[in-house]
Amino acid sequence: MKTHRYFQSLLFCFFFQVSILLIFNSCAEVPVTHRKGLHLVPESELVSMGFQQYRDVIGKAKLSTDTAKVQMIRRVGERVAKAAEEFLADEGRSNQIKNYQWEFNLIEDDQTANAWVMPGGKAAVYTGILKYAQNETGLAVVLGHEVSHAIAGHGNERMSQALLANIGATAISVALAQQPQQTREIYMMVYGVGTNVGVLLPYSRLHENEADHIGLILMARAGYDPQEAVPFWERMNKAEGRRSLEFLSTHPAPETRIERIKAEILEALPYYLKSKK
Repeated sequence: MKTHRYFQSLLFCFFFQVSILLIFNSCAEVPVTHRKGLHLVPESELVSMGFQQYRDVIGKAKLSTDTAKVQMIRRVGERVAKAAEEFLADEGRSNQIKNYQWEFNLIEDDQTANAWVMPGGKAAVYTGILKYAQNETGLAVVLGHEVSHAIAGHGNERMSQALLANIGATAISVALAQQPQQTREIYMMVYGVGTNVGVLLPYSRLHENEADHIGLILMARAGYDPQEAVPFWERMNKAEGRRSLEFLSTHPAPETRIERIKAEILEALPYYLKSKK
């Protein structure tokens, strides 16, 4: 009995040390803020799942046939995506999105004010958010924010935390290979694609702040005035007072958020001015 308990203790210590080592070696740095985030899921796995889920969602969605609006979505999306690629190249991180295949679609749903970008660069904008964006610059605020979530690896962090809670660090590689349904459900919960807000695993306030910050830089580098982010968030904040919006479902835009964005615009503005030369 003592021998059995001894080996149980050794086994526990072994798996504990392996888990700690795995976590320690799975930290990635967020652009701009340089914060370390926990990334337990291989990026190639996330991108592969993203491509699959995107095909499923787009296949079932009603895509907009408004040529002008679709072209605007793709024009702004491609400019922001190019800015993200150039930004990461300047940082020596091009390898971070080497498997990305950018694609921007407009889903016809006037009741849904939302947008998202999956790992791999697959993105969707819902027509319900266009009345708040109002123009290309407002849309650049939205897509800059969402592209920032993707390149910052926020989804990987959330999925790592969910997998860690549901499966355990040492079993994640096994789960990815042998439990595709479970990992798919966690993926869908993390990214909120095709789900109601109530089951979306929310971004943390930290992630939202980082996406705001990085998004300002991306839109500025893409040639859009970052100062227009303030009126956009004010419009969203006003609308949130009347009804719940998916885009603000996890963290509404209080005055403190808008004041922080105003301060961060000073960092982004030189990129915008340089783009106009």
